[in-house]
Amino acid sequence: MHFINKIAAACLLASAGQVIAAQPVTAQPVTLGVAIPTATHGFTGGIVWWANQAKKELEAANPGLKVIVKTAGSSPEQANQVQDLLVVNKINALVILPLESASLTQPVAQVKSKGVYVTVVDRGLTSPNAQNAYVAGDNTAFGRLPAEYLAKKLNGKGNIVVLRGMPSTIDNERVNAFNAEIAKHPGIKVLDAKYGNWNRDDAFKVTQDYLTRFKAIDAVWAADDDMAIGALKAIEQARRTDIKEVFGGAGAKFAVKKVIDGDRLIQANVSYSPKFIYDAIKMTANARLKGETLPAKTIIPSVLITRANASQFYYPNSPY
Repeated sequence: MHFINKIAAACLLASAGQVIAAQPVTAQPVTLGVAIPTATHGFTGGIVWWANQAKKELEAANPGLKVIVKTAGSSPEQANQVQDLLVVNKINALVILPLESASLTQPVAQVKSKGVYVTVVDRGLTSPNAQNAYVAGDNTAFGRLPAEYLAKKLNGKGNIVVLRGMPSTIDNERVNAFNAEIAKHPGIKVLDAKYGNWNRDDAFKVTQDYLTRFKAIDAVWAADDDMAIGALKAIEQARRTDIKEVFGGAGAKFAVKKVIDGDRLIQANVSYSPKFIYDAIKMTANARLKGETLPAKTIIPSVLITRANASQFYYPNSPY
């Protein structure tokens, strides 16, 4: 009898083990905070739009996920929002595009020290220890691809003027890559490179100065599509016909549409879409729901946009 009981008990344990193994794995609940800049120009407008798209789609698909999007107009405001997300909203994951690298490093590091999983997007912090993962576009390709394209377009000869962004690591990476590629073509001369501050009005003024000083310009490289708009306006007002191409960057909706339509001056672009905030939120949410981590660094490739592939990069509902 004792032997029979042992067999019965063993059968029960085996059967219980089978039931447990057959049960689906329960997703870990995730409260994910998103801290991004306020929409002050086209690109950040796109960042805000894509972040809210991610919130809408991911929450609908994952009952165990809550996404809280916060926008800030200054670094102190963003630092306070990060603290509130931790204390008030009880987040256990954070995706942040810092307004500034240095001033946000310590506030983000403090949140990470409380057990929050941190993904930093685009603008890196001054210490990699303050983050678990980093997601960004490819700023080196952002500069190299336009240089390759313009060198081919100009058959290795011509004059180019450059509109830089703002003094930053991002701008340096783009411009250094552009210059390194152009240096391979001694017949091409960069007449000048000034900061347009990723701003349409500033770029308009810088381009006006270029058009006054230089009587022969073959192409303009603007390290941002917002600046390309300012450059186009100045060229139109000056009625200059010598310029063959205005090459911006980031795949703004207006620029991609011009490529699709075969515009005279904007015939190509390079991708660096604000959609990477969507990608970063989605990757982080999916990983944390499974209790997994992301690679320490994820670089989203920048791609040359021409008429042949432009439709793949056109998002008509996005503000950018």
